[in-house]
Amino acid sequence: MLADSRSKTAPLVQSKGVRTRERILDLAFDSIVAKGFAATSIEELIEGAKLSKSGFFYHFKDKSDLAHGLLERYVRESEALLDELEARARALHDDPLHAMLIFLRLYAESLSELVSNAPGCLVATITYQENMFDPIVRQKNRAVILSWRARFLGWLEEIERRHPLKANLALVALADHVEAAAMGGIVLAKSLRDPQALARQVLVTRETIRMAFGA
Repeated sequence: MLADSRSKTAPLVQSKGVRTRERILDLAFDSIVAKGFAATSIEELIEGAKLSKSGFFYHFKDKSDLAHGLLERYVRESEALLDELEARARALHDDPLHAMLIFLRLYAESLSELVSNAPGCLVATITYQENMFDPIVRQKNRAVILSWRARFLGWLEEIERRHPLKANLALVALADHVEAAAMGGIVLAKSLRDPQALARQVLVTRETIRMAFGA
């Protein structure tokens, strides 16, 4: 899942402390996804946020604590995006299959916009560099991926109750395919410098699901 994990709350309703914390997280997100966790130093974040060391450690006790905060915010924003798109899709069609097809179209459009602004996917970054993160972050990261699988698997199971599966495919594999297309599409889009490459991968998944249920 791709999210532009930067603070989106209006500054006027944030306290100075909250704004500072969000600024640190913004800088850390950009740096970690762009060049890696190990290559991101507390010193550069302090300089970028124009803080003292004590100011940084007021918000995060160490670099691992920063990683925890960053992942929690990323997941919260990713889940909010998925919830919003699913609600819109289900409001447009009461058949779960057609709702999912609408969702995937909306998802593709949203990802096309995000990939131009976000440096990458934090979940994928943690997965690729898991030895750099503490066990709790790695465990939470795995739990995120499993939660996305559960979301889409539950939806596909709902579809199958109304539309028998026509293809010899496992529902769990189809569920994983949604996020595999998104994460793989991020790499493709960044490598080719083609934001639409990500959307195309999600739309391939959409077509796969459509044909799998004979729609």
